[in-house]
Amino acid sequence: MEVTRVSSCPNCAAQVEFSNETHALECPFCATPVVVDTGENRHIKPKGVVPFQLEERAAHDAMSAWLGRLWFAPNGLQAYARKGRAMEGIYVPFWTYDADSQSRYSGSRGTTYYVTETVMVDGKSENRRVAKIRWTPVSGRVRRFFDDVLVLASKSLPKRYTDALEPWDLSALAPYQPQFLAGFRAEAYAIDLEEGFREAQAHMDRVIERDVRFDIGGDRQRISQIDTQLSDITFKHVLLPVWLAAYKYRGKTYRFVVNGQSGRVQGERPYSAWKIAAAVGLGLVALGLAAYFGGQS
Repeated sequence: MEVTRVSSCPNCAAQVEFSNETHALECPFCATPVVVDTGENRHIKPKGVVPFQLEERAAHDAMSAWLGRLWFAPNGLQAYARKGRAMEGIYVPFWTYDADSQSRYSGSRGTTYYVTETVMVDGKSENRRVAKIRWTPVSGRVRRFFDDVLVLASKSLPKRYTDALEPWDLSALAPYQPQFLAGFRAEAYAIDLEEGFREAQAHMDRVIERDVRFDIGGDRQRISQIDTQLSDITFKHVLLPVWLAAYKYRGKTYRFVVNGQSGRVQGERPYSAWKIAAAVGLGLVALGLAAYFGGQS
């Protein structure tokens, strides 16, 4: 366990860590001012960290290129983002879980076969091949070791953004040392160990169901029951590198995240109303021209 000074952002609920010398800062996740609380927070110390591989300039270039590929993004936002302030390097908290699983299942294997049936069409009989399924009861066992099932431990950004930053190369995890955080910020976890494990179990269940279907084989599968036993469960609290930009443009905040290891970009997709209207107008003109020239031929 370790003790840190953490305050919750009043806008997005991010758990922002403060140094002893800092009393106020801007939330890196939504650009809202945050003032430090007087209390302290005890939490599980990180076990590992993936250091930043991407420098800020490269992350900014990746974000600008991503914005440039968005067809209906406002031109002003792209220009504002290119000229905007520096991006924020954040170490985002995750849990990883390991577990050995053994599952017993029961169900049915479906095998496709064909029969010829005679049907009446317009008063005439026709022969048709019709697919049928023959079901056979089955049971069995599958086993799988789960290694580093990754679960986001933050609630600051929509999960679809951070999930889309995958894959992460966790072989690059280094033992946690405070000097890795020099020049960056670290977010405290907002999803605790037990809640994270429930999400990890849901992921394991989906993988086990896929394994069971493969083990049943055949053309179709029906699963009646799966009974899974987990053993040798371990966990790690790890920090992964994310470059983040939160831009307020015309009264609205747009957030973009860049994988600090691979450079993969995700973010909110702004839309320009006039660009959409222009595209619709051009489409209608094109349809009108096509109809006109089609009528002339």
